Amino acid sequence: MDATAPLEQPCSLGTFSISLTVADLAKSTEFYEKLGFLVTGGDGQSWSILVNGPAVIGLFQGMFDRNILTFNPGWDATGKPLDSFTDVRQLSRELQAAGLELQDDTTGDSDSGPASFVVTDPDGNPVLIDQHV
Repeated sequence: MDATAPLEQPCSLGTFSISLTVADLAKSTEFYEKLGFLVTGGDGQSWSILVNGPAVIGLFQGMFDRNILTFNPGWDATGKPLDSFTDVRQLSRELQAAGLELQDDTTGDSDSGPASFVVTDPDGNPVLIDQHV
């Protein structure tokens, strides 16, 4: 296989969300609640997770420099663990084999459980693959 070729079978990256950097968590949470989102997680001080149907938004105050596309292997849209999913370490190997460069890669730190890595698209947008289970 060509090291830069697309994957033959698409990876299952996990539940998608957008992680937004916000200046004021309370104001941003209130705004998205008015759009029909419900808070389903977070600490209410520096981050919150909001859901509206299949749409998931993470609001993060003071944690990231920019907005991030996020995928969570092992979680459903409400943050509940799934019985079956592709482990982040497998995703790491598959994406590297496809020619992608990983940053902030913690997948080598353990054989199971939480781990993450970031890939950056051609326009500089970070894509976080973040497994919590």
